[in-house]
Amino acid sequence: MNMRLLKLLTASPYRTALIYLLLLLNAPWLSAAEINASVDRSSVNLNESFQITFTATDSPDDDPDFTPLEQDFEILGQSQSTHSSWVNGKSSKNVQWVLQVMAKHAGNLTVPAVQFGDDVSQPTTVQVTEGASTKDVPANSDLFLEVEASPESPYVQSQVLYTMRLYRRVEISQASLNEPELADAVIEKLGDDSNYSTQVNGEDYWVTERKYAIFPQKSGRMTIKPLELTAQVVTATRPSFGGFFNSRMTKTQRVASQSVTLDVKPAASSFTAQHWLPAEQLQLNQEWSGDFERMKVGEPLTRTLKLLAKGAMVSQLPELSSTKTQDQLKSYPDQPVLKEQKKSDGVLAFREEKIALIPSKEGSYTLPAIEVPWFNTKTQQMEVARIPETTIHAVAAAAAPVPAKAPVEAAPKPESIVPAPVGQAQQSNIWLGVSGFLAVGWLATLVYFLARRPAEKPVPQATATEVNLNDSIKKLKQACSDNDAVAAKDALLDWGRQKFDATNLGAVASCCDARLRDEILLLNQTLYGKDAGQWQGKRLFQAFSENKARERISQAADSGLEPLYRL
Repeated sequence: MNMRLLKLLTASPYRTALIYLLLLLNAPWLSAAEINASVDRSSVNLNESFQITFTATDSPDDDPDFTPLEQDFEILGQSQSTHSSWVNGKSSKNVQWVLQVMAKHAGNLTVPAVQFGDDVSQPTTVQVTEGASTKDVPANSDLFLEVEASPESPYVQSQVLYTMRLYRRVEISQASLNEPELADAVIEKLGDDSNYSTQVNGEDYWVTERKYAIFPQKSGRMTIKPLELTAQVVTATRPSFGGFFNSRMTKTQRVASQSVTLDVKPAASSFTAQHWLPAEQLQLNQEWSGDFERMKVGEPLTRTLKLLAKGAMVSQLPELSSTKTQDQLKSYPDQPVLKEQKKSDGVLAFREEKIALIPSKEGSYTLPAIEVPWFNTKTQQMEVARIPETTIHAVAAAAAPVPAKAPVEAAPKPESIVPAPVGQAQQSNIWLGVSGFLAVGWLATLVYFLARRPAEKPVPQATATEVNLNDSIKKLKQACSDNDAVAAKDALLDWGRQKFDATNLGAVASCCDARLRDEILLLNQTLYGKDAGQWQGKRLFQAFSENKARERISQAADSGLEPLYRL
């Protein structure tokens, strides 16, 4: 039987369907792994080693072939690591290959694409410079610190990249290094330390590099205090117990860096805007959740504003949606999303604002332009990021179609009724007798079951869900009576979670009628808006009660239909 089934499945046309099924079952393994390449420093000296990291989001097709790198780079060593995680029921996996390399010549070199079987990595670039091979360091110095700041003449509140490098030719242990100190400044550590090898005055050194972003908060001359390193330096290995065990001899050594003085300039006189915002790059854009040229009256449409700045802190980014809209266009801003990312080349600041817009009548509405003036610290010029004036159009919501009435058949006229022939009359009498017999049997069966019907069961008590809903409504009523916006929000979320499986006020509002929806959105604006006034809960609970009454009327209308059969 199994052989016959196998032959049937492998025969045309089942063969094609079987192949498709096998492809679907193996789809996760057939998808290509995404492989990204990155370098730990975008600019290096010719005699310095650096790291190239290849990161795959899943296991690639095969082991990597790093042969294409040997044209411009010398591979000093490599390692591989795998990281797996399970978050919210979803598994993720990262595989990394880390290569220690050194460039063979100077220039803007490209790290070429590397084959991982059928998978391929993305190319990247690195700037290799000749670099100075001599430094002003003490003679026979096995351990020393170097610091630098760029720029040394920054504008107030602009970003300064502060770099510390520890050079060593000896093995150290139990090292401690203090953090940079500067009064009236915000200091942020950037990323992880990078380690590489280089040559100084013809000697080989291992280097540990650490970066900070410093934002001076006042103008004038400011001095960053020297960094100080205290470490145990391994001087020799002392044999013991006949050479089977060895103990290391160490000595304590302390080294310090030079201090760095910054000449901080005040805000540029060419900057005429009120809000001073220095940055290296800045982007401003908007997104819409739907077609803003054909909005529906009474239905919300979300506008998302995004601001991204490089070389600035998130606290420096201005508010974007402060403009008031027209009376017929209600706006409900959500709480802004603020993020900071600390990369090796500086701080990235991100601000996102979502605003729900609801038109109350048909027509066109004009949203004014949004402008963010900022000072470009690279070009030393004032620039303006701008979203132009936007016109949105609201149309009436489509009315529900009225069902067409079924045509009524005209009753036949008396003169059109023709008496049936004698044979047909006899057949009708026979069927009439059969129908009467069946009717009597059906009535007898009905009487039998009515007689045996059990006593009427008591009315069941309210379910646990109904009890919880009633409890949420009581809490909402009390919160509205006390004008307690936070308690009203908690009660509404509890009610919406049980009734609609909704987890936020916006989702609860979308499940209610227009008036209650507006009141819930107004509550949301009161809780998270910037210029929110005193909230009054009377209108919310009144709209809630009306919404509940409409639900009862609708349910009564649905249950009032005549049953198909009556007993």
